[in-house]
Amino acid sequence: MVKHNEGGCMAKLRPSGGYRDSCSFQTATIIYDATYWFCEKFLDSRSRTVDQMVQAARSGRQNIAEGSRAAAASSQTELRLLNVARSSLEELLLDYEDFLRHRCMLQWKPGTAEALAVRRVPQEFKQDRSDQSDLTDQERWAFYLPWLEHDDPAVRANALICVIHQANYLLDQQIAALEKRFIEEGGYSEQLAVARLAERARQKRDKSDLADMPDHSDPSDHIPVCPLCGKAMVLRTSKSGKNTGKQFWGCSAYPDCKGIVNL
Repeated sequence: MVKHNEGGCMAKLRPSGGYRDSCSFQTATIIYDATYWFCEKFLDSRSRTVDQMVQAARSGRQNIAEGSRAAAASSQTELRLLNVARSSLEELLLDYEDFLRHRCMLQWKPGTAEALAVRRVPQEFKQDRSDQSDLTDQERWAFYLPWLEHDDPAVRANALICVIHQANYLLDQQIAALEKRFIEEGGYSEQLAVARLAERARQKRDKSDLADMPDHSDPSDHIPVCPLCGKAMVLRTSKSGKNTGKQFWGCSAYPDCKGIVNL
């Protein structure tokens, strides 16, 4: 759980960042750029819809990045921000569908040749480069250029609908994987408690006999496990009742588990 680098410094408990290499962020970047230029070319700049569409596209991209950065400290925050990104892109999807419907323009069905051609673009990424992360934003854009720079707004809107569906699929997969990991490994606070126990054990193995002696003045050196569910406990202070101000061990899974151990 706890890792140390060559200099002896403790590494991050949970990884964060790296969003620029994720397919969801790369796809959301294409959507944001394409939406900005779509609104600039085909919609009245004074329209409230322009601001809503651009902000929805931006929210999809920015929340993926912010969620990735938050991953080091909070699984819940990471999941919440990815769901915000997913909701923003769903809102944008409806805007493009509305654009076509209000102008009596045909929306491509999923199985049409045009839709399939756009959906196959990511496969061209893999054929073009063995490592997709080497592609720049401009190089990825070039694969979509025939549709996203088309003079016909219906072609652009339909292509963007296809790309948004791709981004939403990627986010759904990402969210499901994070939820599964959270269930199996627990949240940050639970992992931190386990890491603390492991680090204490490592220090006692590596230090002198004097350091190995238990320090009864610091109750956190002897973190118990919950008698009800077996998870690590955390040191808490009573805020009410006859024991106000006194410390006790409370289960890290509270409020789902209310196990306690008195000091």
